[in-house]
Amino acid sequence: MNKFHIRKGDTVFVNAGEDKGKTGKVIRVITEKKRAVVEGVNIVSKNQKPNAKYPQGGIIKMEAPIHISNLNVIDPASGKPTRIGHRKNEEGKTIRYAKKSGEEIK
Repeated sequence: MNKFHIRKGDTVFVNAGEDKGKTGKVIRVITEKKRAVVEGVNIVSKNQKPNAKYPQGGIIKMEAPIHISNLNVIDPASGKPTRIGHRKNEEGKTIRYAKKSGEEIK
C-alpha cells in the first residue's frame, strides 16, 4: 500500500484543474489510482438507473475522484495550503506535520 500526504477526513485545497482554489473535506482515498474524492469538488453529472437508493433514477450530481498531486492539505495553524512532512514524536510514532508552521496534523 502506498503512503500519501492525504488521508480520509483531511481538509484540502485544490491547486490545479477546473476547481482550482476550492477547499473541501476528503471523503475517500483510492490508493490504487492515486486519487481522492473531495466533498464539493470535481462535480459530474451521472445517468442513474432507478434503484432502491434512487427510485426515480435520472441525472444525479456527484463528486468524481481527483488526482492527489492536485491537492494540498490545509495548515491547521494558518488555514493556508501547506506541504506535509513526516517525523517521529516522543513515543517513536510517525506523525504528519505542516511544513509551514511545524504543527502536527491529526
